[in-house]
Amino acid sequence: MPVPTNVETLLSTQNIHYDLAAAPVDKDDRPLWHDEHLRKAGAARSVLLQDNISQVQVIFSADSLLDIEAVNRHLNRQLRALSDHDLNQFYETHQCQSIPALPQVAGLLTLVDKTLLDKDDLLLDSGDETQLIRVDSTQFQQTLTDAIVCELSTPLDPLENESDTSQDSEQVEGAIRGFTQLRIKQRLEETLELPPLSDTAQRIIKLRVDPDADISDLAQIVETDPSLAAQVVSWAASPYYSAPGKIKSIHDAIVRVLGFDMVLNLALGLALGKSISLPKDGPESELPYWQQSVYIAATIEGLVTAIPREQRPGFGMAYLTGLLHNFGALVMAEVFPPHYSQYCRLSEANPHASPQAIERHLLGISRDQIASMLMEMWGMPEEVVVGLRHQQNPSYQGENAAYAKLVYLAKALLRQHGIGRGPKHSIPDALFTELGLSREKAETTVQHVLESDEDLQHIASTLSPGA
Repeated sequence: MPVPTNVETLLSTQNIHYDLAAAPVDKDDRPLWHDEHLRKAGAARSVLLQDNISQVQVIFSADSLLDIEAVNRHLNRQLRALSDHDLNQFYETHQCQSIPALPQVAGLLTLVDKTLLDKDDLLLDSGDETQLIRVDSTQFQQTLTDAIVCELSTPLDPLENESDTSQDSEQVEGAIRGFTQLRIKQRLEETLELPPLSDTAQRIIKLRVDPDADISDLAQIVETDPSLAAQVVSWAASPYYSAPGKIKSIHDAIVRVLGFDMVLNLALGLALGKSISLPKDGPESELPYWQQSVYIAATIEGLVTAIPREQRPGFGMAYLTGLLHNFGALVMAEVFPPHYSQYCRLSEANPHASPQAIERHLLGISRDQIASMLMEMWGMPEEVVVGLRHQQNPSYQGENAAYAKLVYLAKALLRQHGIGRGPKHSIPDALFTELGLSREKAETTVQHVLESDEDLQHIASTLSPGA
């Protein structure tokens, strides 16, 4: 596919000499994902921002995080990333698959990150995901006549490096102390225990460690919480589980459909998820909290089932870890509300960056650190603590690593199908091998989840406040 017509015209008009560099392929002859290609090549990428005045184009390196506050300070405006609707309209109008990294390609005011000028040769997003434009620095600078060159980004690599778990407490406490001017509580314990666990959650946690607990004990706890009871019955009655006949009671839901372990972990996940209010703000186009949770949990459910029985991690623990995988986002919004809004705007402008990298840029800590510490304080199982803390690290090799790897894999697979925030990237063969999964079975699992989209959305809608 040739580069978009407006890109070709601009390069020709400005007499820019360039080459095209095709996207490399993996061992199965599949091109790298576009985000992955740009990042590995250190290519320039582009983003469109807007406010009530006009749109603005910003060009920066794909291995950097765009600091949207720096852009706003420079222009004295309140810009944010284009909505998905407006972005798709741009793609349709200009017949491209991504935003070309050339100044004024759409006739917009353009800002260019100064670090790009330090390179002798540059690779630029062409607007066609199968190839990049290669130019030397002199040629690129010819395109900057009407552009504003300034410092707008920070390197991503340091933000993506996970710190040692032993540093979590110190880093979280430091972040909280650093924001005392925002009237955030001084002591970590006070901050993270707001609000306190519900009676239902406390009773389920106690039941989990009781070796003599049975179905009647669990049913009794669930039945005392009308909202939770209704959700468990609704879950069991969903077409997703194809239960024969009507679900008449909690006991029926446990015995005939979901099983003791499933209901125990489902009830605990729901109780914890509702212990903190859902944030009113959120990145544009991000799935609602419960929809994210249901998609990841359902994907992990299928992945665990596909793993040979002798290698299979605990089904209930894996499911619960998936259901709570994004719990840290709720905590971040609760503990750092002004900065959560900043996170949302940065996330919109940096779809190539993980939420954790953006949070480290803003706060010095990630949602995974704070969520895993909270789970540990609440006496949650070690499998969940480890799974949440290391879900971004497919190379983690500690005890209970399988739970973290399952969350990582589920998120990566769903992102390749456009579900969830963060860059699309290749999944290493080693991860499938370590989990005892074939790539084909994992893909089949995701296809089943995608085909069950309507059922899963219905389940998620029953978990949301006011449902």
